[in-house]
Amino acid sequence: MQQLTKAQLLRAVPELCKTHLNEFIAAMNQWCIHYGITSNKRLVHFLAQCFTESGALKYIEENLNYSADGLLKTFPKYFTQDNVTAYARQPQKIANRVYANRMGNGNEASGDGWKYRGRGMIQITGKSNISDYSKSDLCTIDAVSNPDLLCKFPDHTKAALWFWQKNGLNELADRDDGGKCGEDIVKQITRKVNGGQNGVAQRLFYYRRFKKEFAL
Repeated sequence: MQQLTKAQLLRAVPELCKTHLNEFIAAMNQWCIHYGITSNKRLVHFLAQCFTESGALKYIEENLNYSADGLLKTFPKYFTQDNVTAYARQPQKIANRVYANRMGNGNEASGDGWKYRGRGMIQITGKSNISDYSKSDLCTIDAVSNPDLLCKFPDHTKAALWFWQKNGLNELADRDDGGKCGEDIVKQITRKVNGGQNGVAQRLFYYRRFKKEFAL
């Protein structure tokens, strides 16, 4: 696999945000081999997920500014008509509720949900994930003490690459045979990244764009 270039990304997604573009490319070219992205097939699937999670490189911190309707639609397990107005348009309260008592976080009152909300190009979320990344061989930061470091170069991309490798997503991408199977693989990877199928249409859109660019 050759070095990733700005021209490739801009041909595939002309509408991408350029704010973090140079940093993203630099981090990818420095670190992707270390985290097992050694083929165009793996790269295409990684980019499709990153571009969806980050809004085409625009967001490196989770946006939790949901309306009442948005909360009921996105998090029906946590919000009902009885409690939703107390949380709508309050990102900190929302994070503390939906991420409480899971992924290594404490209860809603602990504030862990907000502290360890999603950051980076794949939105690494939860105290356990962030702690595991901080302890990993190639990490040089303490993101548990300061999760905002996951919004900075190169860890906004390194953490995404680490998550990808840790969850066996390189091997899953390898099963893409170039046919309809590829779109099924996108859905399987989405479940690992997102926990469900949120944004799967956008992920498939980017997959097709990058598949064409990298001649899969």
